Amino acid sequence: MLSTILLGFLVILGLYILTTWRKKHNLPPGPTPWPIIGNLHQIDKLAPYNTLTQLGEKYGCVYTIYFGWKPVVVLYGYDTLKDALLGQADDFSGRAIVPVFERIAKRKGLVFSNGPHWQQQRRFSLATLRTLGMGKRSIEERVREEAGFLTEFFQKKNGEPFNPAPAVTAAVSNVICSTVFGDRYDTEDKTFQQLLRMINENLTFLGKRGFQLYNTYSSILKWLPGEHNKIFQNAAMLQKFLEGLIENHKQTRDPNCPRDFVVAFLSKIDEEAGNPDSHFTKDSLILTTFNLFIAGTETTASTIRWALRFMLLYPEIQSKVQDEIDSVLGSEKCPSLEDRVRLPYTDAVLHEVQRFASIVPNGLPHAALTDISFKGYTIPEGTQIITFLHSALNDKKYFNKPELFNPDRFLDENGKFVKNEALLTFGAGKRSCIGEGLAKTEIFIFFVNLLQKFTLVYPPGEGGSLELSGGGTRAPKPYKLCAELRV
Repeated sequence: MLSTILLGFLVILGLYILTTWRKKHNLPPGPTPWPIIGNLHQIDKLAPYNTLTQLGEKYGCVYTIYFGWKPVVVLYGYDTLKDALLGQADDFSGRAIVPVFERIAKRKGLVFSNGPHWQQQRRFSLATLRTLGMGKRSIEERVREEAGFLTEFFQKKNGEPFNPAPAVTAAVSNVICSTVFGDRYDTEDKTFQQLLRMINENLTFLGKRGFQLYNTYSSILKWLPGEHNKIFQNAAMLQKFLEGLIENHKQTRDPNCPRDFVVAFLSKIDEEAGNPDSHFTKDSLILTTFNLFIAGTETTASTIRWALRFMLLYPEIQSKVQDEIDSVLGSEKCPSLEDRVRLPYTDAVLHEVQRFASIVPNGLPHAALTDISFKGYTIPEGTQIITFLHSALNDKKYFNKPELFNPDRFLDENGKFVKNEALLTFGAGKRSCIGEGLAKTEIFIFFVNLLQKFTLVYPPGEGGSLELSGGGTRAPKPYKLCAELRV
């Protein structure tokens, strides 16, 4: 009896402390947290974005939830995200270095860092990737080359059922590999496929309850067995692999001819060798290439897998895409990004794929590097911020009936493509994805190339509704298709 009373007293005390702290710091409203666990028990462990959507509808455009004792502010809806990421770009440019990312990236590299280190890594990466062809015809040549290899792979299946995911992921990854490391890998290379599987395992973990628990109770869980240890092992193996590639580059590079990103970065290290405060070191090179390798692989590949899956689900849309491709390109002309304006329906389909897929629904976590005043509330320094991109992609103010897959929403009455500002697939502001241009090029050329050559159908006896894999990104569950060569 006494223990029950004591427990009740502690619960009431904890709730009082959290409520008082929230009011004192003028945080946005939100659901009442429980002591110790906060609101973790309320978050859908398979689809956390569903919970965040429900809370946004209840509490409004900016609200607070708790991971343990730590408050997390959620930005909900396109208008709110625009006001924050574009209207107060500097305030919201911080990256939350949660314990999982801190252990993996050590606050270095392009993605999980802040301050001068992040600024210099981003500036250098953008400039170097542009020099190497990003946004130019030369990068299109690399994409077309990989699209050709992927088409050959599909053709070798002779219309038999197969899972397209490994080949699509390898083809996309090879584009970033050729840019960053100056080389590509055989699509079915066992080491390459193992690396891609490890990337998928790690991204899947980001959407699990274990990710939230580790970030909340890392001081305890880092000493205990669990799935998180596998994730850290995968990251260490990937970084070791990249370190080996970098060492090979040191032996073979020509400093006067930076053929790829690694050689350019090594030259930058040499240039700043006498600077004790330099942010260009071997460790930062490993972690920046680690960021580029992962970011340049999974999200783009997942978008293409979504696009192929939708063609199976909606054969009438597939037929319209193929009719447009046939009328503009014929059966032989290799697609180029310049053709996109002449393929408005195809372009609309791909934009709707990206909207509906919502590959990274929560975005990467931001942080308040100083106290932020926003919409009448105060977000204290150090507070994690969720830029809830999924809420923009499903914002009913900008997308009518967002639960439906409807490419026509990106076309005007004359069938011409029209943009929608709420399509924040790649984020916005100072932390937006630096590979947006490359990703759009890959998605367009891979998709058009495949639909030009093949009609995609379900294997005999298969079909059904769309199912999702749980994880840190929204991806369709593995599926099989038959690629019938078009005559």
